[in-house]
Amino acid sequence: MDHLTDSDAQRPIGADAQIIEGSQASFMADVVEASRKVPVLVDFWATWCGPCKTLTPTLEKVVRAYGGRIRLVKIDIDENRALVQQLASLGLPLQSVPTVAAFWQGQIADLFQGALPESEVRRFVDALLKLAGSSAPSADLIAQARAAMEQNRAEEAASLFGAALDEDENRPEAWAGLVRALIALGADDRAAAILAEIPPALADHAEIAAAKTALSVAQEGRAAARQLAELQQKLASNENDHAARLALAVALNATGNRTEAAEALLDIMRRQRGWNDDAARLQLLKFFDAWGVDDADTMAARRKLSALLFS
Repeated sequence: MDHLTDSDAQRPIGADAQIIEGSQASFMADVVEASRKVPVLVDFWATWCGPCKTLTPTLEKVVRAYGGRIRLVKIDIDENRALVQQLASLGLPLQSVPTVAAFWQGQIADLFQGALPESEVRRFVDALLKLAGSSAPSADLIAQARAAMEQNRAEEAASLFGAALDEDENRPEAWAGLVRALIALGADDRAAAILAEIPPALADHAEIAAAKTALSVAQEGRAAARQLAELQQKLASNENDHAARLALAVALNATGNRTEAAEALLDIMRRQRGWNDDAARLQLLKFFDAWGVDDADTMAARRKLSALLFS
């Protein structure tokens, strides 16, 4: 693409802002050369383009959220027709706008056309950053927070998830992670308050829904845990008291005894399949949702459930 160079117009890259207006004259410096250091999105737009008025603010919002790890260059196709023709000759389709091209290492890495919703723009940018061996600041914080949770450092995890939300409040995994960290700390009221603050657009996300279930399970379990000894006595006197065994499972889960909790529910199903409108199986599924689909306890109990149901 050297024939696009205008040596008189090239500028130093280091001090450039994250979001700039581009042109034919500055394209080599602002896009091609700059992309050797940081991925660059080029927003090809026009004043008469309705979807552009929706997409451009979304692009700007997303780029700002990534803390300097990506750049946005906006180019008006009507004011830069020669550039558009040169890019078309290189295989970049600009017959319609908006078109967004991603540049990395001086080459076009990917592109999309049309006004995508914010979630899709974020996925596009995340893929570009992954290609460039980078990630969003909030993504780094979320990864650190998850590692802290795995090592039972819930307070540290809560702080990291909170920091991720300060960087980018549109990360459902950060909201869900913060809720789970607060549950681990026994701060159910704070977890419920956080759930109430989640932006409506994220409310139906799978991770948010699972976090809500986790809070519900935790609250039910803490109430049942206070009756643990009483429930055990009931079962000692009547091993077929399925209601007591289900309550015991909830209490065991609340005290961290997941294997025993799952086994108690499976035992109900072994003794009386379908008891109380399949309450034991449905409670076990709630546990799976709360624990996480990839959790080791979930997978172990799911295997036992499958063996029981298909035996």
